[in-house]
Amino acid sequence: MFLFALFRASSHSSLAPTVEIGGIWPPKGIAVLDPREIPFLNTLIPLSSGAAVTWAHHAILVGKEKRAVYALVATVSLALVFTAFQGMEYYQAPPPPQFRIVFMVLPFS
Repeated sequence: MFLFALFRASSHSSLAPTVEIGGIWPPKGIAVLDPREIPFLNTLIPLSSGAAVTWAHHAILVGKEKRAVYALVATVSLALVFTAFQGMEYYQAPPPPQFRIVFMVLPFS
């Protein structure tokens, strides 16, 4: 339900921008990232992490512990890289003002 509300708020703001944000989308002063850079990597990294954890699962099933450890190390490494890229993305283009409250409320929901 929360994700639906977030999607609806995003859709409402982009389809009918209010006077408070300048009547345009994205609002003035918001840096728009090139979708072929960090956002693209932030799509590929979780997919790769899913493949690595699947590799670890299959290695565990066939009893190859060393390969399972390698795969789990790869999964954790990808998670750390993903987290670093998320931080970079957030600081390069902070969310629009109407979504800042969502990021503050999210840990409490």
